[in-house]
This record gives sequence, structure tokens and C-alpha cells, in this order.
Amino acid sequence: MSDLKSFASDNNSGAHPDIMQAVVDANHGHLKSYGEDEISIETDEVLQEFFGSQARIHYVTTGTAANVLGLRAVTETYNSVLCASPAHINNDECGAPEAFGGIKLVPIPSEDGKLTPGMIAPYLGHIGFVHASQPKVISITQPTEVGKLYTLKEIEDIVEFAHDRDLLVHLDGARIANACAALDCSFFDMTTALDIDLLSFGGTKNGCLMSEAVVFLNPDIGHGFPYLRKQAMQLVSKMRFVSAQLAAYLKDDLWLKNAKHANAMAQRLAEKAGQIEGVEIKGSVDCNALFAYLPPDVTEKLLEKYYFYVWDAHDNTVRWMTSWATTEEMVDEFVEDIRTAMEAR
Repeated sequence: MSDLKSFASDNNSGAHPDIMQAVVDANHGHLKSYGEDEISIETDEVLQEFFGSQARIHYVTTGTAANVLGLRAVTETYNSVLCASPAHINNDECGAPEAFGGIKLVPIPSEDGKLTPGMIAPYLGHIGFVHASQPKVISITQPTEVGKLYTLKEIEDIVEFAHDRDLLVHLDGARIANACAALDCSFFDMTTALDIDLLSFGGTKNGCLMSEAVVFLNPDIGHGFPYLRKQAMQLVSKMRFVSAQLAAYLKDDLWLKNAKHANAMAQRLAEKAGQIEGVEIKGSVDCNALFAYLPPDVTEKLLEKYYFYVWDAHDNTVRWMTSWATTEEMVDEFVEDIRTAMEAR
């Protein structure tokens, strides 16, 4: 196995040992399939403790499946979903919302990936116009693809704006743990308490092997989801191995410990790298993603040893991400290699 030193994505880290052990522990005996097993049922109850007793939970294996199927469950083919232009559903799901969900996405320009009611309002002018797709859902990402956070008040304002216009609000929470850790709030505070309608709940980026969930918080929506999940080939027969991951992830606040650590490593990297002459940390570091300016020759040199993304080749912006598995030693070694590369120019 290669010794990949990655600051490209929290997807590059392995699974947390406690979560791997939970999968091993689930590998005993015969249990019912397709989510009717005791582990999945008990995990449902655990998630309801986090989101409220009204929450309906459906496990899937990828974030794309969670987003696409959740949105498909609450829309008709003549509906549209409004999202920020950098949103994962718009840029990073290979057209899956359109191809498999029959969903028209309406991207709204946004540099930081956030939306406001004022930004959304101009895109609602065709409501009731038979020649135009009809807006049904506002999808927000927390944190955004460029690492920025909505405050709880900002989310509340969007939800109020949406519900006043008979629109639903979907939250892409692939990294919701990092957001809650940064804002010092619970999953409930960020979703149910703010009247979010449905949520893509992510675990994979924060220590799970492959475990995500679609969570319907609004009791009036998404009742056909079990059939959609089966049609979309996301009804895992041995579901216990998916749900067992989330059970371990939520136990003893492992999700929070992992997210706090990932966020702290991003802060450490930003603080130390930002002290190097010629390196510019761009904007605030809100969670576990940071963006920086590096000279192109320095980036090229570092990429011989490390894996990270050149985010924008036009202005030489790179993206660095940390995870639950990023250590202080990894960060410090990376910083020293950045310093060496800069001094060797």
C-alpha cells in the first residue's frame, strides 16, 4: 500500500477503529436482511434521540445517493431544486440529480456557497407559470463546498422564507458533524429545531467506512422513499453493516470528537503555514477546509510528496482538508516541507 500523504479530502482517510470494530461485531450469526435486523432498528432509535421521535431514517451507502434520492422523494419531474452554484449536487455528482432523479437544478451564483433569502427571491418569478419548472426545494450545504458555515440564524431565515412560499428545505449534511463542532451545537439544534424538512446525514467523511442516511424530519413528506431506495439499488441486503457504523459513530460522541479534531488540525495548518512568507491563507478557516495561495512551482514540488487539490489554477489557489485521522505530526511535517520549498525558490 502506498504511503499517501493526503491533504486533499477527508474522504482519503480510513475508517475509525471503533467503527471498523462495530462492523466486525455485526458479523455474527443470522439476522434479518434489508434493514429489518436488530442493529438497524436500534440505530434508528439512536438517530431519533438526536433528531426527534418524528424523524424517519433510511440508510444508504453514498452521499450522492442520499442527496439524489432524498430530493427525488419530495419532488415531481416538473419541479426544480434551488441551490448555490458550488453545491455538491450541482458540481460533483456527475448529473445524478438530473439523470436518476429527474430533477432540474437551478444554481444560484454564490462565491462562498451560501444562500440568503435575497439571493433566492429572484429565482421564484415563474411560480405558477406553466412553461417553467416549478420550484419546490431549496437545498443548502452545511458547511459549504468552500468550507464556509451558515449561522443557525441564517438557516432559520432561509427556512422561514421557504415555508412562507410553500417550499421545502433540504440540508446536505455530508460534513454536518464539522459544522456542529465549529458552532458548538447539536444535530437537533441545526436541523429539527430550525424546521429543516429533510437531511442528508453524512458519516463517511468523518470516520465511517461507507454510511450515510436520508432523514425526513417533516412528517408529511417522503413516504414513498422505501420504494425509491429499492429502485435506485440502495436497499442494501446486509444493512446491519451500514447501520452498525452509524451506531458506533454516534456512541459516546465519537462523531464530535472526530469532527473537533479535524477542525483543530485545519486551524493548526492555517496558523503555521500562514506564518511562512509567500503563503497566503485565503479567508477564514471555519471547519476542516482551508484555501491558500502558493506559487505554482512550490505547488508542483509539494505534489511530488503530498496529495491535495489545485482549486483554481487561474490564481494558484489550493485546497487543503484535514480529517479525524490527520495528526499534529502530519501537519507539522507538511508545514516544514512548504517552508523548505518556499525557501528553495
